[in-house]
Amino acid sequence: MIFDNREHVNEPLTEGESFRDRIGTIDESGKRKWIFAYKPPKGSKFYNIRSWLSYLYFIVFFGLPFVYVNDRPFFLVNIPQAKFIFFGKVFWPQDFFILGLTMVTFVFFIILFTAAFGRLFCGWACPQTNFMEMMFRKVEYLILGDAPAQRQLKSAPWTGKKIFKVSLKQIAFYLLSFVIANFFLAYIIGMRELEKIITEPVSQHIVGFSAILVFSAVFFAVYSFFREQACIVVCPYGRLQSVLLDKNSMIVAYDYVRGEPRGAAKKQTEAMLSQGDCIDCHQCVKVCPTGIDIRNGLQMECVGCTACIDACDHVMEKIGKPKGLIRYASENSIANSVPLKYTTRMKLYTGLCAIVLTVLGIMLATRKDVDPTVMRTPGQLFQMRGEDSISNLYNIKVVNKTMHPIPLTIKLEGQGGVIETIGKSYIEVAKEGQGSGSFFVVLPKSAVKERKTTIKLGFYQGDTKISESETNFLGPVGL
Repeated sequence: MIFDNREHVNEPLTEGESFRDRIGTIDESGKRKWIFAYKPPKGSKFYNIRSWLSYLYFIVFFGLPFVYVNDRPFFLVNIPQAKFIFFGKVFWPQDFFILGLTMVTFVFFIILFTAAFGRLFCGWACPQTNFMEMMFRKVEYLILGDAPAQRQLKSAPWTGKKIFKVSLKQIAFYLLSFVIANFFLAYIIGMRELEKIITEPVSQHIVGFSAILVFSAVFFAVYSFFREQACIVVCPYGRLQSVLLDKNSMIVAYDYVRGEPRGAAKKQTEAMLSQGDCIDCHQCVKVCPTGIDIRNGLQMECVGCTACIDACDHVMEKIGKPKGLIRYASENSIANSVPLKYTTRMKLYTGLCAIVLTVLGIMLATRKDVDPTVMRTPGQLFQMRGEDSISNLYNIKVVNKTMHPIPLTIKLEGQGGVIETIGKSYIEVAKEGQGSGSFFVVLPKSAVKERKTTIKLGFYQGDTKISESETNFLGPVGL
């Protein structure tokens, strides 16, 4: 996807303009072009801010698995056991509707955020970008040097020095991938289970250890070989932006009004007075981690990393021109000098997000830690108990989302009658587990005046009422 800067796409390309019909990492023969991204200039404003934010991101990523709330991980996505913990609260498959609503809310935020701020998330918060640019690429610079040194090393014959450097880089990349894989697994099974895999014999944790090796191989392949292709080929977000963005969205953009026509830096001459500020130095292209030329307009591969902004500002400063030839802007702000606007579409998305967030907040606030489900036993009608009582048999299943076992007792609320629990006098529900049982509800015949009578059941832990529900009681009246 390329937005051309020309007013009409049928116009011929003028000198200094370019157009492409393939992604920046593919050459004319269809083979992949390896991207040697240059280091951003020293003192780069956005790169320094992103670096500090990445340190915070890494602290959170590597520190969060150690945080426990009420003896639970703060965050856990245990897909094999269908157990999810967010902010210390556990969610089971029975809470799927809440997770589903959360995903809907997330989609709304993607639409709203992208419509307003473009791919700001990709450049500043995406794990792929942070690990690739702020960890693995920095290690690569440290071992192999900047882009020219890497390009020269790649074309050089295999000497002892080259073998040492390439091997050292791959070993460092694998060790980093191995560490990331361990913490990634901690988000699935918990840090305490991970500690068991690390400290106990491997023979007792074959599956867990195999998972670590698989995750390590995947991360190593992504950051050592696949790299920017994860953003260009795998991630659908770049393709979604074509339908989420409009001319008022904030993007990393080249000011073609100010920059064109391009030309090399010259002394003050009449030719220079008619020339744009872009001196065609290609520094913005050299630092781009996805290999695009931002001067061709917004493109699918752009992740909004701001490397081109830093490079261009550095050049503008050197030649005495104002910064901001490449900057955060919208198409309208560049073409018509119109500031970013909060459009009707953005207001609508904000309203929808507020509604969904409110509903989600109410559901989370009223969510029960103990969730009983009562059903009449299938195939069973009422039973006569002598001449003055009627009973119905019920099954109960209870989900306990707390960290302690609960002896659950059942009582009738607001009417005469008794509960006869089969077996024990209570339902034993294990911590973070489930319990089940059966019980009779016995009502006096005088209380049953219809074919179906609604009864209310209260569920107690000791003398504390923790939940209640309603069900139907069948009787002989009306038959």
